[in-house]
Amino acid sequence: MANKLTRFILFALVLGIIAGWATNSAIDDGTPAAAAQLKQIAGYFSIVTALFLRLIKMVIAPLVFSTLVVGIAHMGDTAALGRVASRALGWFIFASLISLSLGLILVNLLQPGVGLDLPLPPPEAASGIATATFNLKDFISHLVPASIVEAMATNEILPIVIFSMFFGVAITAVGERAQPLVRGIEGLVQVMLQVTNYVMRAAPFAVFAAVASAIVEQGPTVLFSLGRFVGSFYFGLALLWLILFGIAFLVAGKRARDLARYIRDPIVLAFSTASSEAAYPRTLEALERFGVPPRIASFVLPLGYSFNLDGSMMYMTFASIFIAQAYGIDLSIGQEITMLLVLMITSKGMAGVPRASLVVIAATLSMFHIPEAGLLLILAVDHFLDMGRSATNVVGNAVAAVVVARWEGSLDPERPADIEPPHAPSHRSPLPPGAEAHPEPGA
Repeated sequence: MANKLTRFILFALVLGIIAGWATNSAIDDGTPAAAAQLKQIAGYFSIVTALFLRLIKMVIAPLVFSTLVVGIAHMGDTAALGRVASRALGWFIFASLISLSLGLILVNLLQPGVGLDLPLPPPEAASGIATATFNLKDFISHLVPASIVEAMATNEILPIVIFSMFFGVAITAVGERAQPLVRGIEGLVQVMLQVTNYVMRAAPFAVFAAVASAIVEQGPTVLFSLGRFVGSFYFGLALLWLILFGIAFLVAGKRARDLARYIRDPIVLAFSTASSEAAYPRTLEALERFGVPPRIASFVLPLGYSFNLDGSMMYMTFASIFIAQAYGIDLSIGQEITMLLVLMITSKGMAGVPRASLVVIAATLSMFHIPEAGLLLILAVDHFLDMGRSATNVVGNAVAAVVVARWEGSLDPERPADIEPPHAPSHRSPLPPGAEAHPEPGA
């Protein structure tokens, strides 16, 4: 079924390009009336995509909570939890530095913003992107939810993760008396994955609508006008993929070569919907089929959606320096390194949803006296760039889970990549109080 879904999504992607291009060519005559009509048609298409993404968001909060709690319960003790968490965060920092540095190096080497043959927006023009200055106090206090109900209602992944960690550790401390609760949450995992299977049947329609909507409104020519910028960025993403898979190969050995095949379905889904979040449930299932234990996959993946959005982080340095180049603003090496470190901090907690990285970029530009109006240059192609960085976010988080699992010595035997499990993978019962946590096979 996974293969069939991938084929349907790819077919819908191609069909959406054709439909959007044909509609744009038939209506666009360069007049304001035609532009308004195209925008209205694109809005109709986007209804389907918006509904699909809302269905995905409906699943995310209970799925993150249930899988994370069960995963912690199966770790057996808090020492194992602390070890996995420290290794995951260490990898996230390392991968973030690679992503940000690669974007910084490539944009300086390729210089896509130099000699740009496009009219520049006036520096004082408003970009329309809401900005928020990074505040360490607000960031730290936001980690702990005032209400788990509120956090789930707004799909705030990081506060849900914090609550789930407390909940899972408490279950481990209670021991035998909490086993009925664990079995109930394991049942919730199965139910939410089954709901995901239902939701995924609408994915091809959402992909068709998302791509058609973007091309109907913008037209294909927008890709050519900023082709050097788009091409340079996708070249950077290709290099980042090679680096990530290369590290996975060094850490996990030859079986890492199969990882791309296992996560193909969520990569295609994230690319075509331009949403990392849409691919979360499928990524979780794919990692467990690849052999990442559920207790590690269900812990590392939610954290990754807040701390390890590699594609988005590379885009932030790339886009920021591109805008500076377009306006002829020379930044010193010190300023660029400072920008990298600022983005390293401000990007944490960024949601894996479309356009979230633009908010971080808008806040960063003002700190370095780069016109925020420069965002207007890239807004027209941002959707097409978002497709690439969303797919890269999936790759980055999948590699993170595999690396942490290998460090834990816990990669299980692979299951066929093309067979979709009808239910959630089986979990082990939590250890009774006082029992010693034994390593899993292969430790």
